[in-house]
Amino acid sequence: MISKQSWADAQLLWDFHQMHHELRPCSVAIGLGSHDLGVADTTVDLYKRGMMPLIVFTGATSPTTQQSMPRGEAVHYRERALELGVPSSAVLVEPRARNTGENITLSKALLEEAGADVSSVLLVSKPYEERRAYATACKLWPDVDFVSASTPMTFDDYIVSIGNAQLVVDMLVGALQRLLLYPAQGFTVRQDVPEPVADAYGRLCGAGFTSRLMAD
Repeated sequence: MISKQSWADAQLLWDFHQMHHELRPCSVAIGLGSHDLGVADTTVDLYKRGMMPLIVFTGATSPTTQQSMPRGEAVHYRERALELGVPSSAVLVEPRARNTGENITLSKALLEEAGADVSSVLLVSKPYEERRAYATACKLWPDVDFVSASTPMTFDDYIVSIGNAQLVVDMLVGALQRLLLYPAQGFTVRQDVPEPVADAYGRLCGAGFTSRLMAD
């Protein structure tokens, strides 16, 4: 049972992890692979709304997707996009990336190889991964403008979609830890964390939502 305080703290983290960018047309969209086919669906919706002429789906498999996406996350995302009516000529696949940094660097290399003129990127991810993906992309591809996007949904609805509230809060906590630690390791640009968010993170760690934390 999650306490009222922990629920409120998790909501703070949920809101902070999203960039709340205003969507605008971009040169390309990069859909970051994961267990969540909603990333592909949202990318397709943005394509159909004329937000970009080209899509890159990026991602290999991970321990959480080996069974559900055995051909690789990016390949399954592409198949989903084609099912939803996106022409194959508008979808590139980057099938090797195993972390967010590789999602960016390998997608960048693929687009350069394809001769794409890229000045702006719609970066599509899971809702709670928006900020970390943005911070990673700005570090590794600094001469491009990034606009973050994800499936519009509330914190409560996301928990229902995953079916495990404890796991979702653990993921929110783990994502914030990485935002705090990764700049010093050269993985991301620094993101200012407001004091109320930092305090909520500390309380959630103290309450035991730690399964997604990295070892010190």
